[in-house]
Amino acid sequence: MRLILLLFLALSALTAPPAVACTGAEECPLGERAYHVREPDGWDGRSPLPVMLHFHGWGRQGETIMGHPRIAGATVPRGVLLVAPDGLGRSWDFRRAGSRDTPFARAVLADVARRYPTAGQPLIVSGYSWGALMAARFACEGEADIAALLLVSGAFPPSVSCDAAPVPARVSHVHGLTDGVLDFPYGPGGEDTHAVALWRARMGCDAPEARRFDWQAVSWLTHDRREWDCAGGRVTMDIHPASHLIPRGWFAQVLDEVLDAR
Repeated sequence: MRLILLLFLALSALTAPPAVACTGAEECPLGERAYHVREPDGWDGRSPLPVMLHFHGWGRQGETIMGHPRIAGATVPRGVLLVAPDGLGRSWDFRRAGSRDTPFARAVLADVARRYPTAGQPLIVSGYSWGALMAARFACEGEADIAALLLVSGAFPPSVSCDAAPVPARVSHVHGLTDGVLDFPYGPGGEDTHAVALWRARMGCDAPEARRFDWQAVSWLTHDRREWDCAGGRVTMDIHPASHLIPRGWFAQVLDEVLDAR
């Protein structure tokens, strides 16, 4: 009887369906917290994957990002693995150095590296609103080599200490002039690129802007682009007339620029 039971258990193990991978709406548990991941379209299960670590806005969770047309809609067709941690209380601890969320984000990346072939691939860190502030906090103390830091509607003032971490290869910021949630960050005398002052100083952008031009992803929203070529990489600032939002096509445009520069 015992032999029959053992044979039954062995057969059940062989015929049991594989464990469901944590993708999309299926969260990836990590200690007492969790994150979400979405694979790019057509991935063959073996090819190396660049990663975009995205910090959601206040009141959201990583699951929201997995179906977001302006975020996932940009990573999925471009061969980028989208990773979105869950903030405690649907928020982030970004105001001071020593954030509890920085080691968590590092642990998320380590767990992703165990599941996916990401070693040696570009790490893109992004965030929206309070998530942009958390992305900046992670860049300032995350001890990670960041290929690009993409910040939407959330900016650290230049007084924030950000000297210990590696310098990102690129920083891109976008902000709306009529933002009523996190006001457009004008500098002294109404200077309108104050949002990237921290990064320009950090990356050695001593020269004036190298280029300025307008571009559109949709006909109803024009971005005023400023670009600086710096000792440590490139800084860009996109200014638009709308409010507190992720502009349609912005992530797609900037990801194309980042990936084409590889």
